[in-house]
Amino acid sequence: MAMIDIAQSETSEPIVPPVAKRPKRSFRLSRSKKMLIGLVLLGIFVLLAILGPIIAPHDPTALGALEGPPTPGSLVPSQQPSGHHWLGQTGIGGDIFSQLLAGTRPTVIVAFLAGAIATALAVLIGITAGFVGGLFDEILSMLANIFLVIPALPLLIAIGAFLGPERSSNPIVVSLIIALTGWAWGARVIRAQALSLRSRDFVEAARVSGESSWRIIVSEIMPNLTAVIASSFLFTTIYAIGTYVGLGFLTVVSAGPNYNWGTMLFDATSSSAVESGAWWWYIPPGLAIALLGTSLALINFGVDEYINPRLRVANGGRKDGKKIGVKIAPQLGFTPVVRRPSAGAGARQTNGRTEESR
Repeated sequence: MAMIDIAQSETSEPIVPPVAKRPKRSFRLSRSKKMLIGLVLLGIFVLLAILGPIIAPHDPTALGALEGPPTPGSLVPSQQPSGHHWLGQTGIGGDIFSQLLAGTRPTVIVAFLAGAIATALAVLIGITAGFVGGLFDEILSMLANIFLVIPALPLLIAIGAFLGPERSSNPIVVSLIIALTGWAWGARVIRAQALSLRSRDFVEAARVSGESSWRIIVSEIMPNLTAVIASSFLFTTIYAIGTYVGLGFLTVVSAGPNYNWGTMLFDATSSSAVESGAWWWYIPPGLAIALLGTSLALINFGVDEYINPRLRVANGGRKDGKKIGVKIAPQLGFTPVVRRPSAGAGARQTNGRTEESR
C-alpha cells in the first residue's frame, strides 16, 4: 500500500495551496458628490476657455448701435437680453455674452498658471526649509515672512504700472506677478509639515540606510504632503482668480484684445448699471467668478476627503449607518464609526457611535 501511495503521489500533479487574491482598490474619488460637481463646473469653464472666442456670436471689441428700444427707466442706454444678444448690450453697443466668453480664457490661464508657479515655489522653499533646517531654514523663513507682511495689492498695482499696458496684457506676465505674492502662505504650511515629518521613524530609517536627501524628499516626504500641496494649489488658484479680476476692475491689468471679467465689472460700475437696474451687465461676470471659485473649492473638499483617513472613515461610517438603519449625528472632536452588530446582539448609539451590547 505504501508503494502504491508513493506511485500515485509521483504521477499526480503537485497540490498548490490557494493564494489569496489582493483586493482591488476602488477609485473613491468618483463617490464624492463634491468632487463630481466641482469637476463638472471646472470642465465647463475649461471648455469655454478653449472654445469661447471661437463660438462667440459677435466680436467682443466691436461697438455698434443698440438694437431695439432702450431699457425703460434706465440711466444708461444699455439693451436688455434678446434673441440676437443673449445677455444684452453695453451702453456703447458691445455684446456682453461675447465679452464673457472672451474673458474666460485669460482668467483660466492666469489662475492655473499662477497657482502652479506659486505652488512650485512654496513646495521648493517650504520643504527645503523644513527638511534641511539650520541656516537655510532661517533665511527661507525670513523670506517667506517678508512676503507675508508686504501688502499684496499695492505691490501688484505698482508692478503693473511699472510694466505698462503692453506687458500687463500678457497672461504669462500677469501670472508671474500674481505668483510672486501668492507663494508665502503655502510655503509656511508646507514647512511646518516638513518639520513634523523629518523626525518620523520612516525618514530616519531611510537616512540611516544611506538614502540621499533628494531621494528622501521625493519618495518619503512629498507623498505624505499630497493633501497639503493640493490644497495649496487650489486655494492659490482661487487667490489668483480674485487678484486678476481685482486688477482688471482697477484697470491696472490691461485686457488688450481679450476681455477680462474685472474690466466688465468696471464698465458696468462706471456706467451706473447697478443703479439703473441693468442686471445683465454685472451679474454674468460676477456669477462666473463665483462659480469658478466654487468649483475649485469643491474639488479641494473632495481631495481632502479622499486623502484624509479620518474624513474617509467618517464618510464611510455615515453610509454604513444608513444601510443598517442607524443615524449617526456628527459631533465635534469625534470621528463617527459604525460597528455592525453581530447575530443576537443589540446595537445602541452613544455620542454619535454605535456600540454592541449583549
